Parts: sequence; structure tokens; C-alpha cells
Amino acid sequence: MGCLACFDGGGKQRRREQERLASEEARVKAAEAAQRRQEKFEQSAAGRAAKAQLAAASKQKANSNPGEPVLKILEQMHFNWGQ
Repeated sequence: MGCLACFDGGGKQRRREQERLASEEARVKAAEAAQRRQEKFEQSAAGRAAKAQLAAASKQKANSNPGEPVLKILEQMHFNWGQ
């Protein structure tokens, strides 16, 4: 019976290779489906609204005035109190 185990090695390798190929094919199909869903979303009203909202948020962030650093303000307050 010990010798029969030797003959099954090739079958296991073939099965592993088939499983690997099937897994790779499944990943490719899932990626294609995700791409189609993304494109469909981007073309929808909700997708356009989300894109506009992101653009507005990035524009607002770029135009925002960060003001003075807190440490600088605290130093000025301390200086003014000391006088």
C-alpha cells in the first residue's frame, strides 16, 4: 500500500494546479464585475453627486485659512498678561 501513495502525487499536483487556475479565473471575473459596478455607479446620479461632493471638499480644503498656530496665540496671551 505504501507504493500506491507514490502514484497519487501527480494527481494531487494536477488538482492543485486546476484549483489555482480556477481561483485565478474567479479573481479576474470578480475584478471585471467590480469594474463594471464602479463604471455604472460613476454614470449614475449618485455617482456624479459623490464626485461633485469630493471635488467641493478638496477645493474647500485647499482654500481654507488654517489661521495662526495655537502655540503662537498662547505666547501672545502670556506676553500681554505679563504687562
